[in-house]
Amino acid sequence: MKVIFMGTPDFAVGALDAIVEAGHEVVLVVTQEDKPKGRGKEIQFTPVKEAAIRHNIDVYQPHRVKNEDAVSKLREYNADVFVVAAYGQILSKELLDMPKYGCVNIHASLLPKYRGAAPIQWSIIDGEKITGVTTQMMAEGIDTGDILDVIEVPIACDETGGSLFDKLTKAGSEVILTTLEKIENGTVTRVPQDHSKSTYAKMLDKKLGDIDFSKEAEVIERLVRGLNPWPSAYTSYKGKTLKIWRAEVIDKEYDGAFGQIVDKTKKAIIVKTGKGALAITELQLEGKKRMTTEAFLCGAGFEDNAVLGA
Repeated sequence: MKVIFMGTPDFAVGALDAIVEAGHEVVLVVTQEDKPKGRGKEIQFTPVKEAAIRHNIDVYQPHRVKNEDAVSKLREYNADVFVVAAYGQILSKELLDMPKYGCVNIHASLLPKYRGAAPIQWSIIDGEKITGVTTQMMAEGIDTGDILDVIEVPIACDETGGSLFDKLTKAGSEVILTTLEKIENGTVTRVPQDHSKSTYAKMLDKKLGDIDFSKEAEVIERLVRGLNPWPSAYTSYKGKTLKIWRAEVIDKEYDGAFGQIVDKTKKAIIVKTGKGALAITELQLEGKKRMTTEAFLCGAGFEDNAVLGA
């Protein structure tokens, strides 16, 4: 089939690669505009643009894909289907109705649960045991279209946002091929979503990672994993930001204030929380490299009974 592929971040690259390798004709890749990045503010291509260049596919980067010029350009390609994966802009009804077989979205959750921008991280933060990837026929609402195919992915007890991202990227590249095959041979089944069961995965920001040690240890530990590698969970120590990269739940109650370092082992510091305690095993103090707590304790270490976040 003739495909226009619309996507921007790493999550979409696997799907683009798979579609090309399966023999579909990707006539155009649409991605967000290049942005400056890093201290030098050098312009950096989006991951999907880099993949398109590797495949020798034309790239289009409209400021607003809804604009008349953008709509006219996309119409010129007479694509059979648009495949959309984390593109970052909302498509107008005119665009949704343009291709012969409509617009198919690859979404990293089991819809209707976790509609929105950050389903991968929120599934971990909320303590879900299973997630997956859904292909859906796009509608005017955000992630509200009919379900076409689903692939489930278990969430491991030590899963991080980064590791789950990798698993769902792979799952997305597999399920989209199944969906396109069904669309092409006329066997695809559309299943309307039960909107009463929908939840929304709001966009992540750095403030979300500010640890509240009055919460249960299990809740904090999931936050640490869900926000690893970005934007990361953090607290402070002696006025400096202290990122927490890995932690374990301790089912034991301690005296002291929330956030207080109530015990130390060779490999961890034990911090009191609202319920239980947290054994922090990997961290990063502002201005320092990420390291194991064991290595940190061999160096500067922590003052006895210090309270994190105070």
